[in-house]
Amino acid sequence: MKKKVIYSIILAGILLWTCSEDFTEKAATGNIPDEDLKTAVGVDLKLTAAYSAMDGERVNRQGEGVAAGGDNWWSDVVSDDAHRGSEDGDNSALAQVETLDWQTGNNWFLGRWSAIFGGVNRCNAVLDLINQIPDGDFTQQEGEALFLRGYYNFELQKFWGNVPFISVENLVNEEFNQPNPGPIWTEIEADFQAAIDKLDEEIILGRANSWIAKAFLGKAYLYQGKYDEALPLFNDVINNGPYALNEEFVNNFNFAGENGPESMFAIQFSSDTGRSFNGNGAGTLNFPGGGPLETCCGFYQPTHDLVNAFQTDGSGLPLLDSYAATDVENDYGINSDAPFTPHAGPLDPRLDYTVGRRGIDYNGFGLNPGKSWIRAAFTDISGPYLPKKNMYQAGEVDANRGIGGWGSDWSGINYNVMRFADVLLMAAEAAVEKAAPDLPMALDYVNRIRNRAKNMTYVQALDADNNPIPNTDAANYQIEPYASFPNQDYARQAVRFERRLELGMEGHRLFDLRRWGVATETINTYIQNEGEDFDQSSYDTKFRVYEPKFDLFPIPINAIDQSGGILKQNTGY
Repeated sequence: MKKKVIYSIILAGILLWTCSEDFTEKAATGNIPDEDLKTAVGVDLKLTAAYSAMDGERVNRQGEGVAAGGDNWWSDVVSDDAHRGSEDGDNSALAQVETLDWQTGNNWFLGRWSAIFGGVNRCNAVLDLINQIPDGDFTQQEGEALFLRGYYNFELQKFWGNVPFISVENLVNEEFNQPNPGPIWTEIEADFQAAIDKLDEEIILGRANSWIAKAFLGKAYLYQGKYDEALPLFNDVINNGPYALNEEFVNNFNFAGENGPESMFAIQFSSDTGRSFNGNGAGTLNFPGGGPLETCCGFYQPTHDLVNAFQTDGSGLPLLDSYAATDVENDYGINSDAPFTPHAGPLDPRLDYTVGRRGIDYNGFGLNPGKSWIRAAFTDISGPYLPKKNMYQAGEVDANRGIGGWGSDWSGINYNVMRFADVLLMAAEAAVEKAAPDLPMALDYVNRIRNRAKNMTYVQALDADNNPIPNTDAANYQIEPYASFPNQDYARQAVRFERRLELGMEGHRLFDLRRWGVATETINTYIQNEGEDFDQSSYDTKFRVYEPKFDLFPIPINAIDQSGGILKQNTGY
């Protein structure tokens, strides 16, 4: 078992902030009276509770539980990166999310909404407690609470666009029914800037520092198109901060590389043998439907489109304009006992650390046999691929596999909310898009990512006994850095494509497409192309057309009703 860094279910249970309840004068059993918390220990306890909300686990949570987690995996199923997976009849609410049949009462929207506001309230509770203690220096704790409030509000902003801002005063006065007239970027920026001013630079695992706050402020600017403001912050983190790329790409997703130099801000999951909420309960559906560990439940399957994006052109560069014109050979429609030969064409080596394909080693468990590890039928919206970044490595099962209440997997693999590669790519984007583009800088940052992929250890071929064959790659891996970015349009395309290759299946894709203003065109084209890959005449009819209104999720009708109509629904719903 790995040592837990942040979360403590005991502390979280004591400190759960149930703001909507009326309390009697007698404290509830298990609660610590507020007066007793007015100490340095009390501040730290409440701050721990604010961090613990990142995984979405809390008492009185509303909506779908597995939608609550901070890895945002289910947003990928709206994009061209992932299918909901499993059988079409399993969890119809998520099927509606994927097929764009969005109802305002869908519990997946409510699950994330509720979880994030729980985090906001816990941050405000920390700040309120600090305000009540006249003595002591709580600058660091205040900075962390402000950073976390900025982070939670950033999540709300990127999901829903028009959201209420809940202040400390609102919390104290129980004035939670605040209007949502528009974006809250000003408040988000203010919290991140205040965090920068208050936090020190020391790395404490699972905690915020000034470098992390700078990166998130840069990200907030980037989402608003404030590229000239964003780039200096990213450059400061890149050139002066303590972070760097891991030598091995896969170490971002395993126990061996956990909290390494690339991990900037991560949800610190840990495994155990009982349902203690320290593991990733929100990702419990996202393992092979069977597979080497007889896991459940076959959700979150990579798309044909994502896999095709990893093709290279013979010189080691991606097929920026034509990747969707040809398919990577796959075993869709082929049972495991029928012959199959994997793709022989050139591929980016990151593919086989991102996606599980038939005939390729699956995280050290041996050759993936294909269909027998896929829960869904060929007629379901699922496909032949499995996720890898969230799945245990064979040699780390004891360290990372936790068991939930119904035998489900509560993984201990950390989720990197932000890693250094992401900062490099955001900086590259800002360099391309700023008023006076700096294409050489963008080229340098993108090539750092590509050179890491080129020089890392590739997935190896296996013999008949599932032993690695020395010096034999599992596929025809070819990747090289770009020689140049000849113009801004080419650089923009290269940077955006690189984000997909590097960060695929990490919960970022939909929000990138939306902020770039290309979601409508990209997702509608993807739906049409993916139907051809499935060879199903009815595939396209299962989906609605992506419209501009889908660039924001609908505000849950439950929240609008509970606000007495003060909250206003996003346009089009």
